[in-house]
Amino acid sequence: MVDLRQPTIVAAALVFALIFSSAAHASLELARAKNCSACHHLERKMNGPAYKTIAERYAGNEGAAKVLAEKVRTGGAGVWGPSPMPAQPQVSPAEAEALVQWILSNK
Repeated sequence: MVDLRQPTIVAAALVFALIFSSAAHASLELARAKNCSACHHLERKMNGPAYKTIAERYAGNEGAAKVLAEKVRTGGAGVWGPSPMPAQPQVSPAEAEALVQWILSNK
């Protein structure tokens, strides 16, 4: 239990919680804003694979984030079945990286 008489500990715990909860929330909001939700869902397959399925497939693959961020922007086909991943050039490289980091954290 946190000792509420220690303001430094309480402040640090609150900052930690805000950083990690807002990062996850912000990435989900970014995925919605960039229309990723039209084809992807957190837990179930739609036109594209579920985010959790992507995270499971690439778990432990150190180079996956870079490859996937590029794939978000340029598109691809054949990795997850016959449906192609259309290019998303409106997603900046930084946004693609943030999206992929969030997707890969959903194990």
